[in-house]
Amino acid sequence: DSRHHHTVSDEEKDSTNKELVDGNATPVTTTDHTEDLYTVIEQAGGKPWFIDGGTIRPTPPSIGPSGRRKASLWPQERPGHDRIIDQLMFVPRIQPKDTKLILMYNGLSSWGSKVKPGRAIFKGCPVRSCGLTTNRLTSRKADAIIFRDHFVPPPHPRPTRQVWIVFMLECPYHTQHYKYNDLFNWTATYRRDSDIVTPYEKWVYYNEKVKRLKKPIKNFAANKTKQVAWFVSNCGARNVRLQYARELQKFINVDIFGACGSKKCPRSNQSKCFDMLGKQYKFYLAFENSNCKEYITEKFFVNGLGSDVLPIVMGARPEDYHMVAPLKSYIHVDDFDSPKSLAAYLHKLDADDNLYNEYFRWKGTGEFINTHFFCRVCALLHDQFPVKSYRDINEWWRSVGTCTTGSWRYRTQEHNIPWGGPFG
Repeated sequence: DSRHHHTVSDEEKDSTNKELVDGNATPVTTTDHTEDLYTVIEQAGGKPWFIDGGTIRPTPPSIGPSGRRKASLWPQERPGHDRIIDQLMFVPRIQPKDTKLILMYNGLSSWGSKVKPGRAIFKGCPVRSCGLTTNRLTSRKADAIIFRDHFVPPPHPRPTRQVWIVFMLECPYHTQHYKYNDLFNWTATYRRDSDIVTPYEKWVYYNEKVKRLKKPIKNFAANKTKQVAWFVSNCGARNVRLQYARELQKFINVDIFGACGSKKCPRSNQSKCFDMLGKQYKFYLAFENSNCKEYITEKFFVNGLGSDVLPIVMGARPEDYHMVAPLKSYIHVDDFDSPKSLAAYLHKLDADDNLYNEYFRWKGTGEFINTHFFCRVCALLHDQFPVKSYRDINEWWRSVGTCTTGSWRYRTQEHNIPWGGPFG
């Protein structure tokens, strides 16, 4: 998972060395916005440090007329954007002299084996002057406390300048309802209005001007004899995805694997299942368990785009997929007024290899990057960040219109009917 692991490419022994730019790397000056960063990186003639084989490292941003640094790190500095690359390419103007202590209040068991107490996770980061601890006795002196998935208040008020960060992996339907106001200073979720955006995956083009190849790297329709597949185990999702799939089955062949269908492919052999998917099937139902704004998980990025198959998506709004997915790499159910009309379009693609392959011209134009969550937290703690708190985190996280139980086509209604009801 790109949020939880950190690829250590820089194994220098440095528990005390706090230099910000690698001596062997190519420095690049950060700018106001991500598009400018792409231009500067291209002019430097290489790849940024967070892309495989990249050597370009950040240098401190310039100062604007207001006296503030020119870099878009926080939601209010660039609304509607994830600012991930801006954060990855940020180092402070003043070299850090202190090590920021980050308390993982709920422990590290849910973060993966690579995340351990100490400073190892920050090796290779542009800003390395941070350390992790799970010792709650440090809660008063820690520079930041991260609460993952659930919140139990520390036994003291928050000290001045200490940052409380709420990290939420799941959508609002499956996260805690918080009792108190002004609890959290920063948010870390998949949503773009979070302080630290933590997507399930982050797609980056090698060249922003080349988003599709002139022709696909191969014929992705070759030797495929089956139409639609779906791997699913939760049969009671709020967005009635199973009912949609059943309706779709009336008009095109849909093989449902797992507890909700008649086909079997054991989870213990996932790689074999996805290999079969990419070789035999044209389409895959990348249906989330909830339709919530910007909630797009590995069901799309890994199961769908990670296989040689065309994902059909349900979950977030169409505009959310457009923002994060490679260009023309999927089909959204809400682009069709019913499962029947979607099936008609899938039959059209199934019968025409050229049309089908149009959805694979993105392959080879970029890669999914490690978004280095802990590197970004460390860098931001060394910024002259604005002091703030979320007055009502519930209002921000789960306000009316954030999720729907039906199609986004009817988003004007608070409680939507599913797909023209019933599947009109």
